[in-house]
Amino acid sequence: MSPAEELATWLVDALVARGVVEAVLCPGSRNAPLAFALAADPRLRLHTRVDERTAGFLALGLAKGSRRPVPVVTTSGTAAANLHPAVLEAAHAGVPLVAVTADRPARLRGTGANQTTDQVRLYGDAASFLDLVGPDDAALTAAMGAVVDPEPPGRGGPAHLNVQLDDPLVPATLSDRTPAPVVEAPRPHPWWRDVEAVTLPLGPRTVVVAGDDAGPPARKLAEDAGWPLLAEPSSGSRTGTHPIRTYRLLLGTALGDRVERVVVHGHPTLSRPVARLLARPDVEVVSVPAVGRWAARPFPVAAEHAAVRADADDPAWLEEWREADRVLSRRVDELVAAQPGLTAYDVAAVVDATNPPGGLLVVGASNPIRDLDLMAGAHPVGERRMVLANRGLAGIDGTLSTAIGAALARDRSTRATAYVGDVTFLHDLTGLVLGPDEPRPDLTIVVPNDDGGSIFATLEQGGPAYADRFERLFATPHGVDLAALCAATRTPHWRVESRAELEHALASPAGGIEVVEARVDRRDRRRTDEAIRALA
Repeated sequence: MSPAEELATWLVDALVARGVVEAVLCPGSRNAPLAFALAADPRLRLHTRVDERTAGFLALGLAKGSRRPVPVVTTSGTAAANLHPAVLEAAHAGVPLVAVTADRPARLRGTGANQTTDQVRLYGDAASFLDLVGPDDAALTAAMGAVVDPEPPGRGGPAHLNVQLDDPLVPATLSDRTPAPVVEAPRPHPWWRDVEAVTLPLGPRTVVVAGDDAGPPARKLAEDAGWPLLAEPSSGSRTGTHPIRTYRLLLGTALGDRVERVVVHGHPTLSRPVARLLARPDVEVVSVPAVGRWAARPFPVAAEHAAVRADADDPAWLEEWREADRVLSRRVDELVAAQPGLTAYDVAAVVDATNPPGGLLVVGASNPIRDLDLMAGAHPVGERRMVLANRGLAGIDGTLSTAIGAALARDRSTRATAYVGDVTFLHDLTGLVLGPDEPRPDLTIVVPNDDGGSIFATLEQGGPAYADRFERLFATPHGVDLAALCAATRTPHWRVESRAELEHALASPAGGIEVVEARVDRRDRRRTDEAIRALA
């Protein structure tokens, strides 16, 4: 066995011993020893992709869905650089992604050798780093410590293992091997851990803000104290009796002005009204640390605790929010129903309504997650759905691949759904390029296609002062035939143009991966958003 083969075999054994059960591979020459070692190991399910950026986000989705470390293995040069977006998202969201990049031996660095660049700490401080020359268990343990067992919980993130591999890169003979046994499979990566909670005093009018990946603790605090819960769709907290559906609108009313204290869980990213609330000098902010690389909050924090609790507070405060939410939700639904044709809000409402108990929903950035935030109600606690989104950096990169990875990791009979805008869909088309032998989940990708970036119509850039330049600089209409793109990748495609057609399409999904394109019009998007805000 050559030194490269020995190192690759040892590394695969070491990764499995640390809880790895899925691995993603991109083809290459320098990483050939790793490819052979991965393929020969029966303890792993291997996924191959031709695009490293897609592969990185596939691994990210597998890690988010399983809460286990997932390696993505590439060759050297630009292949390694293409993992950077996924590594950054994993760093900011605290996801256990492991970037394994093959490299030339150190003697060839700085010599202009083919496909050789400086891969040492390629991702900066976004990932822990190990430059691996030979088997070194102590160094690997140190590099992957935050990935496998982050302390405090959730503060982990990606690791970068840069593996120096020398010729020969292929084995002299192919033979089956008996991998080293794993005595006990490590537990899944812990997102939350039981810690001693600080009891908050009652008195101030309090709301609980649950940002991305806040988890059940935010819901439990709101229910124990009887406080309104302002929960983003991907918080993992939007269940039970306390979430306020129209919180973004109500924060701009007199009711929002009366808030005196906010308890923040997770990473709030969706709402300018929430950001303004947290920045108010008359509001006390109590923070429960978010997952990801930066624990510091971008707003003033009066106190930070690992966990908080509270006794039951005055129920009148919660009932004011509930009543206002009931009235405003009804008005929003009536306004949306009165719009001509199929709207993006209709799509969000149908996607939420057709996501079954135990289901998985992966939501894209920009308008889809914001539309879902407004249109989705709270489901009973016993009927939880997993709602995931890449909110670490809130980019549109790799969302299809993230959804495919999360659906594969769940490995359940309940169908998964991805809900993404048309620009997000186009941004990750290679996510649909799967080889004939690759594992495929049952996944319906819902695309509200308004031919461009309609989110900018709702922002300052969409104002009348910039109308002459808006289309070219921000809306970026593409005119792409999504059906033709799907045909090129042999992905079933359905086009719907009414709410009834969309409900029918989502009620009877086909097997495997399919795309449901919902044609919507963005010309009235700004006017409709203004009308909805005026309802409050």
